[in-house]
Amino acid sequence: MLNFKIILRNICLIYVNYVDLCDVKLIIMEHLTPQEEQLMLYVWKYGKGFIKDYKEMYPDPKPPYTTVATIMKKLEVKGYVSTKLYGNTYEYRPKIKQEKYKSDYVSGIVGNYFQNSYKEMVSFFAKEEKLSEQDLEEIMNLIRNRK
Repeated sequence: MLNFKIILRNICLIYVNYVDLCDVKLIIMEHLTPQEEQLMLYVWKYGKGFIKDYKEMYPDPKPPYTTVATIMKKLEVKGYVSTKLYGNTYEYRPKIKQEKYKSDYVSGIVGNYFQNSYKEMVSFFAKEEKLSEQDLEEIMNLIRNRK
C-alpha cells in the first residue's frame, strides 16, 4: 500500500504545489538540500533575477552556470521559485517568503525533536549552554511585550 503522504505530495506537485480541500489550501513544501537552501537565501536577498545574477552572489570559486541552473530548476519543481520567460531566458523570483520557510522549518524541528514543545527546545539550548542568561532575559522581555 502506498504511503498517503507520498500520494498527496505527488498530487500537490502536479497541481502547482497546492491542493484545495474544503476551501483550505494545504501547501506541502519539500525540505531543501544545503545547496538549494544556499541558493534560496540568495533569491530571498536579491529578489527577482536571472541565473547569472545569483551565480555572482556565490563566493569564489563560483559554481558553473549550469550547476546554479540545475539547482534553480529543482527549486522551481519544489515550488520555492516561480519563473517568467524573457526571450530565451528565465527570470526567477521567490514564491514563498523567507519568514514562512523559517517558521515551517523551525516548527518541523520542534515537532520532530522536541515533542512540539518550544519550551523543551529553549531548555535544550539553555542546558547545552547555547543561550546565555542575558539571551533568556531578552526572550522573557519579548514575551512580556508581545501585545
